[in-house]
Amino acid sequence: MEERRYPKQVIYGDIPSKSNSYKIIVTAGFHRLGKTKAVKEYEQKFFLQCSLRNAKITGRFRIDVDCFHSSDRKDLDNSFKLLLDCLQQCKAIKNDRFCVEIHGRKLIDKENPRIEFTIKEAM
Repeated sequence: MEERRYPKQVIYGDIPSKSNSYKIIVTAGFHRLGKTKAVKEYEQKFFLQCSLRNAKITGRFRIDVDCFHSSDRKDLDNSFKLLLDCLQQCKAIKNDRFCVEIHGRKLIDKENPRIEFTIKEAM
């Protein structure tokens, strides 16, 4: 099976944990979930730094991810969730359900937190 490999991406900034990324917002007496300020800011930074914007990857893909966190407190799986959401939001991928394989590592870099990833699409 042939693969299409996309250029390696480096997104600077400490990726927030998806499990703590929502808060309850009351609007006109109705309760709903809203994103925290940290998540909104990260999504904006991600959009500006990701060169795969509008790539619209529609096939099944795998992603290799190195998550460089500023501390050891964050869970690796929550980083994957937010990464896939950001990729879908910036239209790099059509839908995160097409992700069939994730290879990830959790690393610590207090001075330069970031994520580095490569997407390989099955052709």
